[in-house]
Amino acid sequence: MKHSGRFGQFGGYYVPEVLIPALEELEEAFDRFHEDPAFVAELAQLFRHYAGRPSPLYHAKRFSAHVGFQVYLKREDLLHGGAHKINNSLGQGLLAKYMGKTKLIAETGAGQHGLATAMVGALLGMETKIFMGVTDIERQSVNVHKMRLCGAEVVPVEGGTGTLKDAINDALRYWTANVTDTFYLFGSAAGPHPYPTIVKHFQSCIGTEARQQCLEQAGRLPDLVVACVGGGSNAIGMFAGFVDDKNVRLVGVEAGGKGLETGKHAASLSAGKVGILHGAKAYLLQDENGQVLDTESISAGLDYAAVGPEHCYLKDTGRARYVAAVDDDVLDTFELLTRLEGILPALESTHALAYLAGLQGKLPPTTIAVANLSGRGDKDVGIVEKARNQ
Repeated sequence: MKHSGRFGQFGGYYVPEVLIPALEELEEAFDRFHEDPAFVAELAQLFRHYAGRPSPLYHAKRFSAHVGFQVYLKREDLLHGGAHKINNSLGQGLLAKYMGKTKLIAETGAGQHGLATAMVGALLGMETKIFMGVTDIERQSVNVHKMRLCGAEVVPVEGGTGTLKDAINDALRYWTANVTDTFYLFGSAAGPHPYPTIVKHFQSCIGTEARQQCLEQAGRLPDLVVACVGGGSNAIGMFAGFVDDKNVRLVGVEAGGKGLETGKHAASLSAGKVGILHGAKAYLLQDENGQVLDTESISAGLDYAAVGPEHCYLKDTGRARYVAAVDDDVLDTFELLTRLEGILPALESTHALAYLAGLQGKLPPTTIAVANLSGRGDKDVGIVEKARNQ
């Protein structure tokens, strides 16, 4: 059944008229192919043999001993490319192929979605452009080099703060002028319909696997499921496996930056008001005149002024709770997990771990928490070193 594009009052598609046919074409193709046996079989083969799914669920025993309850990590950091982004990029890239498109474009913040799209572009032999803010190009230079090695053109975006919001602006402008042969491989569970539904579908493998793995390893469902939230793709993919399990608490952790009271953060659900950005109605960081506020976070991937519409709905209905982790706590937790488990988490994912670290001694020892380790932290080592030396 077709999705309405609405999650309560949130979602929709508020876009220039020229993009309506492109979005309708995309929705029609998704409805046609996402359950098509040939498409499903080809994607499953790519998930297994190219991306490396299923990803493990790892019982982090030393981290668990530190916080005083049981913590399991869904190891999306072990996938090809080092993050959950490959799931959606393979799904949408394959959809582009089935639609007969020959060119891919994408936006990126931390570079992980850009890298995943560049890899898929190389895999499928498609010309690929990645729009990336100049601020993010500087702080994520390693991923930029990887994208170019895959043959992608990285398009620097200088407008605004040179971050994810500005990259999306330019990508949408480019798509408007090139809809005939170009597929916009959108990376987050945000943006205009049908992207939130499509991205959730291709990322739902995270939660589906984690649920089954937790039952197998722990003998029951978790008490708590935690994931970081920027636009919201890794979190909505994880939550999808548990949203119908009413006794499982869902917690999304946003970028608290320097602290909500400072105004230097990217916590749309914690501090935003309902508005429209990038074609969807959602919680948005905006001033009294409706102008989008600049955001700030140590993690490029969470540095975004809005959030996916389904997260807004989960917040308003009370099914999920959303909190913010500040940069200092994230840096501490990055070092903590690395020293206790020998795992370098992406700074984005570390927001979820920082929330769990803050619960030290506050939950019964039998509590089971599953956290989505959505990416690896190789890309962030320089940022951490710079922050610690300031």
